[in-house]
Amino acid sequence: MEKSIHDARLTSSEIANLWTQYMNDSMSICVMKHFLIHAQDEEVKSILEFALELSHRHLDKIKIFLEGDQYPVPIGFTDDDVDLEAPPIFSDKLVIHYMYIMTVHGLSGYAGSLNTSIREDQVEYFIECNKEAMELYRRITKILTEKGLIDRPPNINPPEKPTVVKKQSYLTGWFGKRRPLNAIEVSGIYFNMKKDVIKICMEMASRQMTKNKELQDFFKRGEKICDKQFDTFNKMLSESNLPSTSKLDDQVLNTTTPVFSDKLMLFHVLNLLSTAAGYYGVALALSQRRDLGASYLAMITEVLKYAEDGMNIMIRKKWMEEPPMFDDRDQLAKKKK
Repeated sequence: MEKSIHDARLTSSEIANLWTQYMNDSMSICVMKHFLIHAQDEEVKSILEFALELSHRHLDKIKIFLEGDQYPVPIGFTDDDVDLEAPPIFSDKLVIHYMYIMTVHGLSGYAGSLNTSIREDQVEYFIECNKEAMELYRRITKILTEKGLIDRPPNINPPEKPTVVKKQSYLTGWFGKRRPLNAIEVSGIYFNMKKDVIKICMEMASRQMTKNKELQDFFKRGEKICDKQFDTFNKMLSESNLPSTSKLDDQVLNTTTPVFSDKLMLFHVLNLLSTAAGYYGVALALSQRRDLGASYLAMITEVLKYAEDGMNIMIRKKWMEEPPMFDDRDQLAKKKK
């Protein structure tokens, strides 16, 4: 009798999806548990409670999936990586904006995981994860809107009728008069600015909390990179007489007590950098003005170099957990029988 697909082993893509989600959710649990203890706003508390419930549920299911395939469960992050008695580091306003960006990351990640899943239980699991993330996103945007905290992208005036591009100058941008940005380009710029805002706050907070001089310098460098890229985006919008999004630096509190372990803070910043490079790549592909493409390429290069330096610190300090690896056939061949 032919073996059912449900009983088939997890594919490498499915293991990668589960491993990555376990690392991210175990980190998120540490962060959200601390946020929840110090949250003052009841609606912000409700978001954190719901998100925490989802993350705990995910870890339980991932353990079952991996153990069922006799695959080791990642170390991830634990209560040892957070001091729940430490003072707050983010205001409630910054917490809800942070949760907004992290939920967007989750939506993108779950969509990718679903697209690379084959086994029936994996497909069903990531469909459910997507539904949960969509509900979390709905709740967060509702709160942001009702509290007047959401920065809406610029409005656009409708043309009299649809038109077609008539000149090659539509693509130029380095020399001479630049055409105004189109809605697709502004969407990418505006959203990437929102992500930069959270990266800056996370790097600022991490620099305050760590006692390690090397990490302080690393996080400071990240702040400068993100500030520069934010200003580049701001200039793009300003040239088309469009408003920018607001920064939230003032919502990082003055706590210097280490809330999170150095390992967690560095992992978190590297995680944000990884997703930033991905979103920059998407915006690059959709930008139709050459100068925008060149700017995104420069940003991606800068972010990836910075991220590589952070990964080298992780490796040197033995903090970097190795992702699922294929066998090294040359090494296997050298093993003595």
